Amino acid sequence: MLPEEQRAVTVFLSAVAAVYVFAAGMVIRSIVGRLRKTNRPLSKFDTWFRRIIFCLAITGVLCVAYGYFIEPYRLTIRKIEIRSGKLPANERPIRIVHISDLHSDPVARLEEKLPEAIAAQNPDIIVFTGDSVNSPAGLPVFRNCLSRISRIAPTYVVKGNWDVWYWSDQDLFGNLDVKELAATTEKVLVRGTEIWLAGTPVGKEGKIGKILESLPKDKFSIFLFHYPDEIEDVAQHGTDLYCAGHTHGGQIALPFYGALMTLSKYGKRFEGGTYRVENTWLNVNRGIGMEGGEAPRVRFWATPEITVIDVIPN
Repeated sequence: MLPEEQRAVTVFLSAVAAVYVFAAGMVIRSIVGRLRKTNRPLSKFDTWFRRIIFCLAITGVLCVAYGYFIEPYRLTIRKIEIRSGKLPANERPIRIVHISDLHSDPVARLEEKLPEAIAAQNPDIIVFTGDSVNSPAGLPVFRNCLSRISRIAPTYVVKGNWDVWYWSDQDLFGNLDVKELAATTEKVLVRGTEIWLAGTPVGKEGKIGKILESLPKDKFSIFLFHYPDEIEDVAQHGTDLYCAGHTHGGQIALPFYGALMTLSKYGKRFEGGTYRVENTWLNVNRGIGMEGGEAPRVRFWATPEITVIDVIPN
């Protein structure tokens, strides 16, 4: 976590703690005063201060309830268009659906509705940029979801940090009709037009330059990697589209401020959305699921998303 992210999280948690400490103190003081019959009329300032603190405390409870019970189940679709001179003129746009960070748990959340939502977009290519499950018990949920997705269109996947660090002994993609890019490239024909994909799992960043150099420069190219952190290197190789995830859009974000933390070396610079770096488009998907382990399964102001990318000929 970057120092500025640590400060933002510390300030936020301190402010939240202060509200509830004040609220608890006011409640205790009022109860004790009633029992001892020593309560005095409040000044105008004290009255308004109490109202503000209690309103903030109630709002906080409602936000937690929303982040736990509602937002993790709200699937949003974000559509973008990019133009390329590498596609034949007058051809129909090529549609790419980008998903990331399913983080499947034993009980499905959006995994049941995700294939239908993707199918409704009529994609030509589907890409998944890693972090499959939060535990081995979530593997059946993930595999069932990805199996259904792979029947919609050619599907390409890479492994994220959770996949590599914790679940390298799990059969994440075996016997599924998907193509795992493990520091490899792949050509796909979309209505006769060549599209080239390259991808690498977390831990093999040293091979990125070599695989990108092998891509034809006159064909539209897509690079898949879990982190957005390699964007400067990828842009130097002239890759057209870089698809990443990992940040979850912060998972917990604030209105007007955005992500409190992204766990990216760029911090908030590429927290979620689509960016242009030199001649490369970077799409950072907010993901579908939530961080595993002991982290609370809460999303706030960072809804799960499918990104629909239309590549349009110039």
